Amino acid sequence: MAEFRHEWKHEITVSDMFVLRQRLRTVARADTHTVNGRYEIRSLYFDNASDKALREKLDGVNHREKFRIRYYNGDTSLIHLEKKSKHNGLCGKQSAVLTSEEARAIVNGQYGWMMNSADELVRELYFKMKTQGLRPKTIVDYTREPFVYAPGNVRVTIDYNIRTGLYCTDFLNPSCVTIPAGDAPIILEVKWDEFLPSVIRDAVQLNSRRCSAFSKYAACRIYG
Repeated sequence: MAEFRHEWKHEITVSDMFVLRQRLRTVARADTHTVNGRYEIRSLYFDNASDKALREKLDGVNHREKFRIRYYNGDTSLIHLEKKSKHNGLCGKQSAVLTSEEARAIVNGQYGWMMNSADELVRELYFKMKTQGLRPKTIVDYTREPFVYAPGNVRVTIDYNIRTGLYCTDFLNPSCVTIPAGDAPIILEVKWDEFLPSVIRDAVQLNSRRCSAFSKYAACRIYG
């Protein structure tokens, strides 16, 4: 069951990023999984032939979900299947661990084993692959600088260098070519539980920046 959290997204500039980076370093701490304060993320998103996930995002559907598998810093020894959900403006995420063999089987269209998985989320993806026609759609690569702040369970991330794999879904192939996703901006995301501490609210405050509904998946579908 997903636990839903509040989320802000802002499209920011390079100069904004430098300012935010300095502010956040003084009030929050870097995520312990980073290397030199950042990590590289590769995700493979799922959609169907009618682009259900993409259309629901672009149309602003109030209740929507999308599935992806991802790993960090090129390390395929730990791969996560994730389902992101949005309900009434709140965001939730469920996660399950996949082996590299299981992830490769999904990419290769060998998904019969999923119906007998011990993990409920794997079985749910199998059901929706069967009933909705979900299939691996496109690779999304980007760099993330994450900061955490314990009160309010706050997580602040700065994402940039967003790249698309076009029609490539060979998610485990490190040489799979990706290209910049058009003029994708730098994205600031702020997530929290019940309250957002004022110290974080002040740190991420930027003049003239408004909340956006930017989607890295949608940006990486600009070529098809």
